[in-house]
Amino acid sequence: MNAKRPLIAVLTGAGISTDSGIPDYRGPQGLWRKDPSAEELVTIGPYRNDPGVRERAWRMRLETAALAAEPNAGHRALVDLERSGLPLRVLTQNIDGLHQKAGLTARKVLELHGSVRETQCLDCAATGPMAQALARVEAGEPDPACRECGGILKPRIVMFGENLDQEVLGQADTIARACDLFIAIGTSLQVFPVAGLPYNAVKSGAELIILNAEETPYDVAATEVIREPISVALPKLVRRLVMERA
Repeated sequence: MNAKRPLIAVLTGAGISTDSGIPDYRGPQGLWRKDPSAEELVTIGPYRNDPGVRERAWRMRLETAALAAEPNAGHRALVDLERSGLPLRVLTQNIDGLHQKAGLTARKVLELHGSVRETQCLDCAATGPMAQALARVEAGEPDPACRECGGILKPRIVMFGENLDQEVLGQADTIARACDLFIAIGTSLQVFPVAGLPYNAVKSGAELIILNAEETPYDVAATEVIREPISVALPKLVRRLVMERA
């Protein structure tokens, strides 16, 4: 057994959850490619100012059924990686909670963009279960208001136009700079500041592996780029890493 057991940092994006029935945004079959106007549904300005946008957003949440989604082979592979005993931290841009649902230890998952499993009021900041809000939509409320103050409800996520939680981002940056291997999975690596994490990892001496359907700006800096479907490629990669490093 190696004396030094390297820290593995994994950054996951929407691509890891597409096999669970949750569409990504920018991929070949991405939500925004099919309907460019859908971007405003997760952009804070239009969402705050236009009731019509909010109503479309609530319908989208019902249709995508993120709360009912189940983890796929990619999520389960990362659980296997954790259970191998290799030091692991998962930094996720996803808001679906599927890493934890698959069995990853919650404290080892940093949700950079929040969680769709809760709502938050834009006025009083009260939080509550998303399932409860969706039940109100199904019952006929097209734009359910906060029950505490009557304000606008949104998912407890970071929408475009909002700032990431600086404490969470700082933790992610520390992990990226400390890791020996950084794996980017199913993310376009185009949106900053999160897109800066692999740069900081490589700059600090880490190897970089990228699993993504399309090219990313970091492919040239990667030691390995994998284009296979994530649910196929990630279990194989995990088995290889466990054999090489555990």
